[in-house]
Amino acid sequence: MPKFVYDFTEGNKDLKDLLGGKGANLAEMTNLGLPVPPGFTITTEACRAYLADGAVPAGLDGEIAGHLTALESAMGRRLGQADDPLLVSVRSGAKFSMPGMMETVLNIGLNDESVHGLAKQAGGNDRFAWDSYRRLIQMFGKTVLGIEGDRFEEALDGVKGDREDFELTAGELQSLVETFKGIVREETGKDFPADPREQMRLAINAVFDSWNAPRAILYRRQERIPADLGTAVNVCAMVFGNVGMDSGTGVAFTRDPGSGQQGVYGDYLQNAQGEDVVAGIRNTVPLQDLERIDAGAYRELLSIMERLENHYLDLCDIEFTVERGKLWMLQTRVGKRTPGAAFRIATQLVDQGLIDLDEAVRRVSGDQLAQLMFPRFDGGSGKKQIAKGMNASPGAAVGKVVFTSERAVELAGQGEDVILVRRETNPDDLSGMIAAKGVLTSRGGKTSHAAVVARGMGKTCVCGAEELDVSVGERRFTAPGGVVVTEGDVISIDGTTGAVYLGEVPVVPSAVVEYFEGGGTTGADDDLVRAVDRLMAHADSVRGLGVWANADTAEDAARARRFGAQGVGLCRTEHMFLGERRQLVEDLILAEGQERRQAALDALEPLQRDDFAELLEAMDGLPVTIRLIDPPLHEFLPDFVDLSVRVALAGDDATERDRRLLAAVKRLREQNPMLGLRGVRLGLVIPGLFAMQVRAIAEAARIRLDQGGDPHPEIMIPLVGAVQELEQVREESAAILREHGVEALIGTMIEVPRAALTAGQIAEAADFFSFGTNDLTQMAWGFSRDDVEAAFFTRYLDLGIFGVSPFETIDRDGVGRLMRIAAEEGRRSRPDLKLGICGEHGGDPDSVHFCHEIGLDYVSCSPFRIPVARLEAARAALAR
Repeated sequence: MPKFVYDFTEGNKDLKDLLGGKGANLAEMTNLGLPVPPGFTITTEACRAYLADGAVPAGLDGEIAGHLTALESAMGRRLGQADDPLLVSVRSGAKFSMPGMMETVLNIGLNDESVHGLAKQAGGNDRFAWDSYRRLIQMFGKTVLGIEGDRFEEALDGVKGDREDFELTAGELQSLVETFKGIVREETGKDFPADPREQMRLAINAVFDSWNAPRAILYRRQERIPADLGTAVNVCAMVFGNVGMDSGTGVAFTRDPGSGQQGVYGDYLQNAQGEDVVAGIRNTVPLQDLERIDAGAYRELLSIMERLENHYLDLCDIEFTVERGKLWMLQTRVGKRTPGAAFRIATQLVDQGLIDLDEAVRRVSGDQLAQLMFPRFDGGSGKKQIAKGMNASPGAAVGKVVFTSERAVELAGQGEDVILVRRETNPDDLSGMIAAKGVLTSRGGKTSHAAVVARGMGKTCVCGAEELDVSVGERRFTAPGGVVVTEGDVISIDGTTGAVYLGEVPVVPSAVVEYFEGGGTTGADDDLVRAVDRLMAHADSVRGLGVWANADTAEDAARARRFGAQGVGLCRTEHMFLGERRQLVEDLILAEGQERRQAALDALEPLQRDDFAELLEAMDGLPVTIRLIDPPLHEFLPDFVDLSVRVALAGDDATERDRRLLAAVKRLREQNPMLGLRGVRLGLVIPGLFAMQVRAIAEAARIRLDQGGDPHPEIMIPLVGAVQELEQVREESAAILREHGVEALIGTMIEVPRAALTAGQIAEAADFFSFGTNDLTQMAWGFSRDDVEAAFFTRYLDLGIFGVSPFETIDRDGVGRLMRIAAEEGRRSRPDLKLGICGEHGGDPDSVHFCHEIGLDYVSCSPFRIPVARLEAARAALAR
């Protein structure tokens, strides 16, 4: 039978899989001799067993009872003991931080008898005891019994009026306890459980159940956290920040999680418990104020912060409580940070000699780099600032104001950009935060729920804009000067400065994009750009994967080259037939007889040649992979319905060309065009089509050679499913290349499952494979991408069938298996076979890692994603 419960003295920080992040780090701090209240952790294995069987696993209750007895012995009092009670907290703690997404219950062990014993412990402080009791019923009622939190909030607001929580008297709190117990009785039909052990048992089960709460599922999907990990549960002796003004609770960061700057950062709240800080119900004071309030606790906290950062070699996020002058550490973890802070902190730690450049590259991610490439507000534009809050999570967000998460989701689903405005957010607002472009709150600080969650998902956020009077019920807020903003009005928020502007503020490119474009650095972002430059330079020196670009024009290719592309992995030649040239393709389709068909091809050839010459010039000295025409020809013709209506309305006056076009559309229409006459099949059925394109490539390369250039064209045949198809095209193409004295590799896309499964044969006729994972995913799953994403992907994600869309990240088990087979069998036949990927998966971080694992030579993606792919290729090479 597995061991389900570990004392804090038994674990360490490397046991996050088993003890969750919180439990592992509580154990680590205990081992370091830091002031951690004693307790124990129930493992993630226990949670998984509970969720699988729908019941507490055999042996768990006995282990919990044994560890509780040991805790009671260590503390010298029993759980809920009437005259001298031990109280405990029950808190979730998964492997990956999920702030506020699962349940916590504090002050377990209180009842109508032990509340008097708690007051006695605190020197006759009745107010503190009744405040703790009302907190227990409120948290337990909401999280364990499923009662709407508003029931308790409304009762609390009715008592306190315009006062703060800590201003309520002992008598008022005692009365409130009775009111809360009445709410429990009314909502559940039962009395609030008075048995302390029953309270703890129900709270533990509630934490287990919260792993599958809707907000937790949504958060995991957003953050790509596996659904099968489960959460640990931490049972810890209570320490109290709500005893009086000599007590309090806070959150500290060893560096600024917003900017990365070193210093003292965090929030503190006197006479409060930990949930008050993250909930943002009361505005906190800066952590520096603790020096004035309690200098001894402040000095000890700074010493512990330095020790923890040097131990974890990273920014640490710390939760602490001061109980009547005594400092207690309740949690530490490697802190969430903004993308800019991630790059700055990584280089700072290198300069301090704490980590090397390899580790610094591991500490930043492609997703963070992508966020740094988002636009920012134009500093020179005329802006009307109406308020200022805390710069909780950077970025520039513009959108219509909404006041509820439901409305945010609704409008975002209609394609609207929205800003979610709240007094403070809570975990139930997660769906609205995901849907919104930015979040604005009038309460809370940099460690509030809104700030922590927004930073984690890279969402622009301004918190604690106290000047705003937010009325959710009336769907409006009032800013200084009598400015009233109602739902639907547009505002702009700057998460970097904390400014709130009325109306839409123009945005400009980010400093990081300007750096990649070769524009240099200016202003406040200089240190960020230097950090990015330093880590990218090291990333390029250690990565094994090449990074190429998907580019169809010389302009795209030139930009890709500035972003660090080492070649073009996909030039889609069909894009060159759009716009004004579409009529030439129509002429080809309508041509009757070999002579007219050749005339149409002759008209297209010089246009293709000039396009290819420009592309080869932009990428001079680097490989350019040109895919021959892939889509079915009818895609170049007018829409069938539109054309039919036009011809019908014209009647006898319809032009001969329109009549012929309509006949051609009818002739070429297919039930399933994706599987029809396209790619290599089109080239074999229409004589001269592929030959024209290859001739244009050869002529373009010849021109560049004659100009002293260094062209490296590569010809890619699409949709090959059998080696015989490739052999036919290769033979004709090779002859044309020889005729022009040009060398070029000839290869194929692997996008048909049969091609992957017969890769050993196909490799005998191919110089390279490039995985076309968009079509390979469609065919492997039997999906029509244009239809299924809207039809049922959301449902599949909800059911956990997908962790993430297979069109975003390579499906390793299915599509990835086909790629691995093709790579292995292809190189078995041809050891020097070059392997790449040209689907948009080539810019997805997780997919880049997979491409490294199976031994590809390069990934190819859109120009904007090239820096992301460069960084992730290095991280893949450095992965442990």
